Amino acid sequence: MASRAVLLLLLAAGLALGGCVGESSAPGVTTLVFKHSRILGPSDPIPTLLRQFEAEHPGLRVKSESLPWTSDDQHQFYAINLEGGSPGFDVMMLDVIWVPEFARAGWLLDLTPRLAPGETDPHFPSAVAAATYDGRVWALPWNMNVGMLYFRTDLLGRYGFEPPKTWDELVRQVRHIRAAEGDPKLEGYLWQGKQYEGMVVNVLEAFWANGARLLGEDGHLFPQPEEAAEALAFLRSLIETRISPAWMTAADEELSRRAFGEGHAIFLRNWPYALNLFEAPDSPVRGKVGIAALPRHPEGDAGYGSTGGSHLGISRHTAHPEAALALVRFLTSERAQRAMVSGAALYPSRQAVYHDPELTRDHPRLPQIHGLMLAGRPRPVTPYYLVLSTTLQPEFSAVLVGLKPAQRAIREGRQRLEHFLGALL
Repeated sequence: MASRAVLLLLLAAGLALGGCVGESSAPGVTTLVFKHSRILGPSDPIPTLLRQFEAEHPGLRVKSESLPWTSDDQHQFYAINLEGGSPGFDVMMLDVIWVPEFARAGWLLDLTPRLAPGETDPHFPSAVAAATYDGRVWALPWNMNVGMLYFRTDLLGRYGFEPPKTWDELVRQVRHIRAAEGDPKLEGYLWQGKQYEGMVVNVLEAFWANGARLLGEDGHLFPQPEEAAEALAFLRSLIETRISPAWMTAADEELSRRAFGEGHAIFLRNWPYALNLFEAPDSPVRGKVGIAALPRHPEGDAGYGSTGGSHLGISRHTAHPEAALALVRFLTSERAQRAMVSGAALYPSRQAVYHDPELTRDHPRLPQIHGLMLAGRPRPVTPYYLVLSTTLQPEFSAVLVGLKPAQRAIREGRQRLEHFLGALL
C-alpha cells in the first residue's frame, strides 16, 4: 500500500507539472487548457471550433490536450490531478456520471451564480439533471447518448413484424425469424454483458422496463427487489434459451456492434454512435437497420434507454473562471453542437439541433433520436455512483454467467452497498 501511495504521489506531481492553469504565453495573452477525450467520427471539429473561439475572443488562446483512452483511466487522471489542487487544466470533459462526485469533492467551479436564468433550458432535462447536484449546476451539457434498440428492417419486414414493444414480442420474433431463415450464424438479440459499466447500464434498463429501480428517490436501495430480481433473471434467461449467444457475458459495445454490423444478428442494444457505422458505404447492413425504444416487461409502463454523454466543467482552481466559462459556453452553443453532429459521431444535448432543417437533410434519423433521448432516464445521480456500480458489477455478472440466483445477488448486493455507504456517509 505504501509503494502504491508513493507511486500515486509521484504520478500526481508529474501530471500536475504537465500544464499550468491559465498559463499566459505572451504579454496580454491568456492560455486556457482544455482536457477532453479523443473525438471519433468523419472529422474532429474541435480544432476548428477552438480557432473560431480564439478569433472571437482576442487575448485568449486554448491548448487542447487529449485524455487517456478509457473512461476509467480518464477518471483516475482527473482524480489524481484535481485532488492535488493544481490540476494543470481549466476546462474538462466529464462523463455525466462523474459530476456529483466531483462537485462533492470540491473539484468543480459552481456555475450556478454565473448562469443566466433559463440558460440550461434548451438542453435535455435528463442532461441538466446529470449536471446538477445539491441544487447547484456544476457543468454544462455538451453531448448526449441513449440506449436504444437496433433491428434489421429487412428481416422483420420479410415476416410482417413491427419493432417489438415488449420483451415477449422480441423473443417470439427471434424464434420465428431464426427458424424460418435457417441460418446457423444468425443470432437473436445482442447486448453488453461483460463485467463493466456497460453491463450495469444494461441491467438498469432491464430494471426500469420491469418497474424497478436501483436507488429510490428517498435513497433506499432496491426499493422493488422482486421486480429487480425478475429483470436480472430475464437477462440470464436470454442466454439460457439462446435468444442471446453465450458470448454476451464477454461483450462490450464494440464487440456486439461489429457482430450486428456484419449482418449476424436480428436485434442489438447499443448507443446512437453505431448508426453512422451501420450506414457507412461499405457496411453489409447499410439501408437495413431501424431504431426503436427498448422493449418493456408487463410490469413496466415503458422501455427506457439509459442516457449518457459528456458535460464540460471548470476546475475550481482555474485562475480565469470567466474566460473558462466563455469557452464552455462557446463549445456547448448551438453552433458548436451542430458542428459536432456533422463532424463527429456525437449527438447534441440541445434539443433544437435535432430539428435543424439543414442537419436533418443529411441526418434524417435526428428527429427520431430526439424522441428516444427525451424518453431516456439518467443513471442514479449521486456522488457515490461509482461505488454503486463497482460494488454491484460482480453480483450482476455472477447471475449472467449462471453462478448465482438473481434474488440472492440483489440481496447480497444491497448488503454490501449498505456496508460501504455506511462507512462513507
